[in-house]
Amino acid sequence: MGVFERVARPAIMAVSRSDGLRRTAERLPVTRQVVRRFVPGETVRDALDSVAQLRNSDRLVSIDYLGEDVTDADAANTTVDAYLALLDALDRRDAPEAVRPLEVSLKLSALGQALPRDGEKIALENAHTICERAQRAGAWVTVDAEDHSTTDSTLSIVRDLRTEFGWLGTVLQAYLRRTEADCREFAVSGARIRLCKGAYDEPASVAYRDRDDVTASYLACLRVLMAGDGYPMVASHDPAIIEAVPALTREFSRGVDDFEYQMLYGIRDAEQRRLAAEGNHVRVYVPFGTQWYGYFVRRLAERPANLTFFLRALTERRH
Repeated sequence: MGVFERVARPAIMAVSRSDGLRRTAERLPVTRQVVRRFVPGETVRDALDSVAQLRNSDRLVSIDYLGEDVTDADAANTTVDAYLALLDALDRRDAPEAVRPLEVSLKLSALGQALPRDGEKIALENAHTICERAQRAGAWVTVDAEDHSTTDSTLSIVRDLRTEFGWLGTVLQAYLRRTEADCREFAVSGARIRLCKGAYDEPASVAYRDRDDVTASYLACLRVLMAGDGYPMVASHDPAIIEAVPALTREFSRGVDDFEYQMLYGIRDAEQRRLAAEGNHVRVYVPFGTQWYGYFVRRLAERPANLTFFLRALTERRH
């Protein structure tokens, strides 16, 4: 395990949980300017502008209204309203393609999952409302993963929703030790699965901590998904993983409509364009909203290059 994973990443993740540092960062214009690298804006209009630019370069999009861990039902309802407004703005009103170019991503904790009374039921109902509207708009919905303590609840809600919305996707995190088994279950059921490495600071009892171990788990999980009946979504910026995909698709006879690459807005843009130019489906995860702090800090913790970019930008703007 390198210095970044051993020292820097845990320190950055601790920063993500500090309300005081969050309030300070949100007040600093220089921080907000740098954040635009990863979060294009705070409004639906900002999100739509980014969608238009990405679609013009033959990329697909997944839009996330930022927010998580809501503490009351009114806040959860506000999140639902934001997604409905977004879907109204995205509404294509035409027959959905085999691979839908538009998608929204949901965090169930933003829909009330952690509320003390009936949280799981409230989140399920709120997600169902969004899925109904997305279906009319010709868009997909994917349920995001959060920290490991929510995984059982999240996958239970996903199973319930998929009885009505078979196109619903979910995220599985390769650094969790349980994920290969989860991949086997959902590959058999034909689900859309976004496979990512994982962005939360998890204990070694439930997650692989070494970078090479995480990569090995990712490739094992991806093989399971490629061999299954579902639609794998390769959510990674790691060159080793991206380079492994063509051989897997040939081995399991998958065409370009049978899987997709996914990357985050603002990260490896040239690689996104290269993959799209070669005829692949490339979906870009576009977050927007005022609650960008936690998302932004997790991006810094994921890759040394992201942290280097942030520190360099801060230094340049001070001179």
